[in-house]
Amino acid sequence: MSLAWLDWLVIGAYFALSLFLGLRLTRRAGQGGRDYFVAGRALPWWLAGTSMVATTFAADTPLAVTGLVAEHGLAGNWVWWNMVAGNLLTVFFFARLWHRAGVSTDAEITELRYSGRPAAILRGLRAAYLALPINLIIMGWVNLAMVKILAITLDLPPFAAMLGMLCVTGLYVALSGLWGVVVTDALQFVVAMLGCVALAVFAVGAVGGLDELAARAAERFGSRQAALGLLPSADGFMPLGVFLIYLTVQWWSAWYPGSEPGGGGYVAQRIFSARSERDGVLACLWFTLAHYAVRPWPWILTALAVVVLYPGLADPGSGFVRAAVELLPPGVKGLLLAAFAAVYMSTLSTQLNWGAAYLVNDLYLRFVAPGAPPRRVVAASRLATAGLMLASAGVTWWLAQVGSVEGAWRILIALGAGSGAVYILRWFWWRINAWSEISAMLASLTAFVALTASGVFDPADGREGALLMLWTTGLTSLVWVAVTLLTRPEPPAHLLAFYRRIRPGGPGWGPVRAAAALPREPLGGAPGALAHLGLALVAVYGSLFGLGRLLLGPRWEAPLFLGAAALALAWLAWRLRPRLEPGLPGGPS
Repeated sequence: MSLAWLDWLVIGAYFALSLFLGLRLTRRAGQGGRDYFVAGRALPWWLAGTSMVATTFAADTPLAVTGLVAEHGLAGNWVWWNMVAGNLLTVFFFARLWHRAGVSTDAEITELRYSGRPAAILRGLRAAYLALPINLIIMGWVNLAMVKILAITLDLPPFAAMLGMLCVTGLYVALSGLWGVVVTDALQFVVAMLGCVALAVFAVGAVGGLDELAARAAERFGSRQAALGLLPSADGFMPLGVFLIYLTVQWWSAWYPGSEPGGGGYVAQRIFSARSERDGVLACLWFTLAHYAVRPWPWILTALAVVVLYPGLADPGSGFVRAAVELLPPGVKGLLLAAFAAVYMSTLSTQLNWGAAYLVNDLYLRFVAPGAPPRRVVAASRLATAGLMLASAGVTWWLAQVGSVEGAWRILIALGAGSGAVYILRWFWWRINAWSEISAMLASLTAFVALTASGVFDPADGREGALLMLWTTGLTSLVWVAVTLLTRPEPPAHLLAFYRRIRPGGPGWGPVRAAAALPREPLGGAPGALAHLGLALVAVYGSLFGLGRLLLGPRWEAPLFLGAAALALAWLAWRLRPRLEPGLPGGPS
């Protein structure tokens, strides 16, 4: 693809500004591990939440959504729309608890919740597992997506161009830590949204407008319901049974980046970094609303236009990039390429910093050099970041064998199935111990390998992937429940210390609370958490479906969805006023 001088000017300006912002924060990150990995616990909610949104807006995401829509229509997005409830659990049940923990990684919580050698083993095992295989898989598929994009958009060797972008990202992340990540995330999110909205406008215009897009998409899929139905059809790729598995099981059972049961991952990292409990809650709420209700529609409109304009593509995801190459004028084309670079760099910057946090905080400082001075901690952090950057390039070839980014999504979801219940219940049931988590991790991995290597299920297939998740969840649950009941509980003094510090509430801590003569805490650390979750579900799904109906029709349904969403948001805002939230700044004690 040939680029005009204006395109190169836009791209160059974006890279220069990103690098400037990242390097500008080098001194702040160099003060120690707390500043490097949790930004001094000083982030406002809007910056922490926007960073979460930007991180999940990866280069692979629009391509994967395009593939889902091209193959299964609008309802294909239920592969990830079903995770809304899991995200909202984090907002209202776990965000406060994570912030109270005062840790730097979600692996560190294990030695607050559990005791002795098993807790130390679990912390090291989980940190190594997330920092290396899981983190490298994520970075590998993001690299793969960027290689695909660069192969179509630039007359340069795509792998070499991707490595250049990876090195730029690694440079400012290694020097500036989480401060550089979140500040550049804000810029990258704005650039990414502008680029995707511009592409959607030109793609819809090339088809003939929104109404023509809806009509022609219906022709391609055979009916309007197949193309634009909000729910999967009974005879489609996701029959009722499979749909119910996704809707009722996946969101709590499967560990997935950005939608971890019980919170965790880089979402928890942003909560640790928030300046208050309230900021942590609002950051997660903003992330959930933007992630599910606002951000997808430019991708979906472009995906439907790709179905109409480029029928029969072997790789539908490539149609998203092809539309950018063929439909955008000079300047706007450069903006879209800058947007691709922005979403790529945003995701990679978080993964590098997040992975380095495990390697340094939970392995190096815990087992190798406890009490290391701040300068040595920062040096080790920068070295770990550089090592992860190089290693991520080495796993990209393996993910090329998967065949699509969507297939990689399904594999990661299935790989983490079954362990989610432990990550939820460890907050609310005193009987969970370190061996519960260890057995869940090992059982989930063993079940996944056994069921896929033997050819019983194909995780890249939608129906078989859902059944694989169900089987893995069932087998893993049997293992960890049995292990929990057959092993000793944590010492009473340790459980009491955890309960006093976190105050998770709920009936599952009854024996500990009674022994300590403590008053009962509201579930999730604040009153009304379940009601808040219900209101937020209406707000997110109402906004998501209302915007869809407003854009693609039938438009008379849009006010119903959007009205319900507006009422739910207004009621939620009223209920979340600071003075109504015990334990939050500005509320009663």
